[in-house]
Amino acid sequence: MDMKRLVFLALLLAGLRPCAGAAPELVNGIVAIVDETVITEKEARQFIEPAIIALERQPGITRQSYNERAMEIYKDGLNQLVERQLTLNDFKAAGYSFPESIIEDFVQERIRERYGDRVKLIKTLEAQNMTYEQFRTDIRDQFIVEQMNLKNVSSAVIISPFKIETYYQAHQDEFKLPDQVRLRMIELRKRDGGDPAAVRQRAREIETKLAAGVKFTEMAEIYSDGSQKREGGDLGWVNRSVLRKEFADATANLKPGQRTGVIDLPDACFLLQVEEVKAAQIRPLVEVRDEIEKTLLNQERARLQKKYVERLKKKSFVRYF
Repeated sequence: MDMKRLVFLALLLAGLRPCAGAAPELVNGIVAIVDETVITEKEARQFIEPAIIALERQPGITRQSYNERAMEIYKDGLNQLVERQLTLNDFKAAGYSFPESIIEDFVQERIRERYGDRVKLIKTLEAQNMTYEQFRTDIRDQFIVEQMNLKNVSSAVIISPFKIETYYQAHQDEFKLPDQVRLRMIELRKRDGGDPAAVRQRAREIETKLAAGVKFTEMAEIYSDGSQKREGGDLGWVNRSVLRKEFADATANLKPGQRTGVIDLPDACFLLQVEEVKAAQIRPLVEVRDEIEKTLLNQERARLQKKYVERLKKKSFVRYF
């Protein structure tokens, strides 16, 4: 693939133009040929446009990062178009066919999913300078590719319990749960213009009431300025590693039901109570079995898809420009 052509396309999709003096490019040149089918720049631009738009909307992305990622998107998109055409050619060569009623049902389903109704679809197609027949052909091709992938890839994938267990034993780090603690918190903020000493005094008074047997949840609901006030200060389960250092240190050796003293910090005074504790552990296999199976299925499908495409390429003419 001509690097100059790739850069031009990436800049064009970003709403830019090549700098003065750059070599002219074809408006709609050929970027690949698959047997007797040509893939044009226009097709490639339309195919990757959603990904490019999403890239442009990423906050804080630099021009260099944008250009590098746009290049990757373009090359990946072009490869997908080539693979799609190889699959369509394989479908045709095998003599397969689908009833038009099935194709039409699939097209109508896609219209409902993406556009809601035909009126909105037509407006969108007009904005993209695309005809309904072109749209329908594209959806038909998607359907064929999906069915061929089901036949040649997905249907062949079976993940045995042994593979799942082997993966689990070899990837224990993926299933580690860190030390966790469930906390309740009373937060008394030192507001701008307020009296920090008065806040500290209120915190000590609350501490005295807690020592006298008043429930922590009751004190939190009455006095806390925190967002969990209505839940009795319940912070839920928190990884100790992400706790504010002062909170982690103050609760490190506490058992369920125990609480800290007043933690006096510049922004507020805090009191914490430990509800439950979970030591670091590895999630049991029964809990992660479905996750592992999904991972292995995706890996195996990707392997079989690559093998299928390589087989098609060996018996086809494919050229990039």
